[in-house]
Amino acid sequence: MQTPRNPFKQALQDKRAQIGFWLTLAHPVTTEICAGAGFDWVLIDGEHAPNDLQSILAQLQVVAGYPATHPIVRIPMGHGHVGQMLIKQVLDLGVQTLLVPMVDTPEQAAAIVRAARYPDAQGHGGIRGIGGARASRWGRYPRYLHEANDRLCILVQAETPTALANIEAIAAVDGVDGIFIGPADLSASMGHLGNPSHPDMQAAMADAIRRIVATGKAAGQLSPDEALARRYLELGATFVAVGLDMTVLARGTSALAASFKPATAPAPADAPGRVY
Repeated sequence: MQTPRNPFKQALQDKRAQIGFWLTLAHPVTTEICAGAGFDWVLIDGEHAPNDLQSILAQLQVVAGYPATHPIVRIPMGHGHVGQMLIKQVLDLGVQTLLVPMVDTPEQAAAIVRAARYPDAQGHGGIRGIGGARASRWGRYPRYLHEANDRLCILVQAETPTALANIEAIAAVDGVDGIFIGPADLSASMGHLGNPSHPDMQAAMADAIRRIVATGKAAGQLSPDEALARRYLELGATFVAVGLDMTVLARGTSALAASFKPATAPAPADAPGRVY
């Protein structure tokens, strides 16, 4: 059996827009419901959701039943020894596409790539430890160790002014497939906490997307606001998440309650431009 190719990575290389959905509820049932909706990809959030390796594995198993939807996993961090450990553990589950937060410099990006890659034929290029029983399907992908690096897709998050200043250098790192603009933390770091829709933030993110696209790498964004999501796609962003499970549930239940009990219904579950 051949190690499966990474259709998401190929789509980014082909400049085909990929529409995604963010998973934060950390449960395989809600993940399966969302995986069957028809999105190109879903992101299992290990940074701001109550996920661990066991819950990530359970969600990967249910997403596998929907082969048209590609699973991406966001880890809590990718730097230092802890980051190396997290990258190794998640890849050993069989994950092919990683999203790594808070990447400010090309040196950090290069270290993440090294942690995610096996050494090449000369013993260079990567430091990922040899293991990954599930990733190789317990040896049933006999060439997994030789093919895993080519199947790997690394996405890094730019979430600070430093990261924005270094976009071209980060994009130039071999092994970085795309840069995701983190709207919430970027807004906070630029003095607009909780307000990524601020005109200054929208200008900064639009400029970042254009610069990423100009490097030839893929640009990504997240917005539950349909108009903003479509604008990011028009600017050239290739992978865009257009909603979150918790937001859809909160909005839907609040609206339903308000339709029957308007006087006692809670305030709207979201605000214009809010991400989480």
